[in-house]
Amino acid sequence: MLVVFAFLMGSVPFGVIVARFKGVDLKRVGSGNIGATNVLRAMGRGPAILTLSGDVMKGALSVAVGKYFLNDPLMLGIVGLSSILGHNFSVFLRFRGGKGVATTAGVLLVYSPKIAAVTVALWLVVIIVTRYSSLGAVIGFGVLPASMYLLDHTQEKMIVSFLMSGLIIFRHAGNIDRLIHGKERKIGKRE
Repeated sequence: MLVVFAFLMGSVPFGVIVARFKGVDLKRVGSGNIGATNVLRAMGRGPAILTLSGDVMKGALSVAVGKYFLNDPLMLGIVGLSSILGHNFSVFLRFRGGKGVATTAGVLLVYSPKIAAVTVALWLVVIIVTRYSSLGAVIGFGVLPASMYLLDHTQEKMIVSFLMSGLIIFRHAGNIDRLIHGKERKIGKRE
């Protein structure tokens, strides 16, 4: 039941909701993605912050509710992964969705706060230095298993961290290809 709750919570497309209030069809602008980076490009900072906050909150809330009922790190991780999968494959968007970066950050915030701090800090540093949101996500969350091993090496959490990292990298396959070929757009660059 918690896994279903988390999936449904993760499925709430905050970017699409914020865009609708502004009269924008988010799937038809910019990259077509439902996340905060595309909202930033399409509508600016305020709507992007609302989207980012909503996506972080749904991941955090899913795990916080799970934590109330569960004391098993693996099962709690599965609840968190379910929320991320809900964001990536939203039932409200015909099983399409975002890339899961903010929702994963929200999950980590409750699941392993130390690791969340390290991951988000690395993500932001890479973004500030390179201006590539996708590169920040791939590096910050790509080293998540190493961070987990060094700072919070519970075996169950290690398994979950590999799955989270793999999901982020999988969802960014197109971005990675564009980065390699010099075609990825930087933050702030509009259509």
